[in-house]
Amino acid sequence: MIAAGASLETSKQAIELANKYDKVWATVGLHPDEINSEFRITDYELLIKESKVVAVGEVGLDYYKKEQSFDELRVKQKEVFSQFIDLALETGKPLVLHCRSEENGQSAHEDAIEILSKSYVLNPKSLGGVVHSFTGTLDEAKKYLNLGFCLGLNGIITFTDQYDEVVRYTPLEQILLETDAPWLTPVPNRGKRNEPFGVIEVAKKIATLKNISFDEVAQETFANTQNLFKI
Repeated sequence: MIAAGASLETSKQAIELANKYDKVWATVGLHPDEINSEFRITDYELLIKESKVVAVGEVGLDYYKKEQSFDELRVKQKEVFSQFIDLALETGKPLVLHCRSEENGQSAHEDAIEILSKSYVLNPKSLGGVVHSFTGTLDEAKKYLNLGFCLGLNGIITFTDQYDEVVRYTPLEQILLETDAPWLTPVPNRGKRNEPFGVIEVAKKIATLKNISFDEVAQETFANTQNLFKI
């Protein structure tokens, strides 16, 4: 299990969990909604050196909630995101990307892809990661895949057909299973607290959409996770 950090405090908690339990790893990051005036990249530079930290994230762009000027929000989130990309490149860690667009408005994915593309041109072999809880379009999925990123698929794909085409198109070797527990509980357990074993239902749905066996999905995505996070 990989416990994801979404702030300085939860990154520390993720590391504590990873150090306490075997086969648990941690990520270090800052959810874009959590950005404030106290942010210092140096705080995360210290945490990333912990032995069981396997990725930088979750980090990225979130335009869904706008509690301040939209232009101001975009500028600040992009600045912080770029600093975390640099941290990932410096440490050789993959990114766990959080990206959520404005409802019926500006696509955060478009902005994230633009930023990542610039870094990819300079560091094509060093930049990589997973787009956590992917909810973009097929065209956006293709652009992430071309940059070498994996797509993180979770319970969302079990209760909407909106991403069926994305799942069918994405090569199995670029898919990771996730839960985003305790949220996004997959069918048939909607309404209940999500738990890590929920990935079983996500794997079943992928197998159905791709017309392959559950075992193939399970084995390949497990290997993908090991390869990406070097665990």
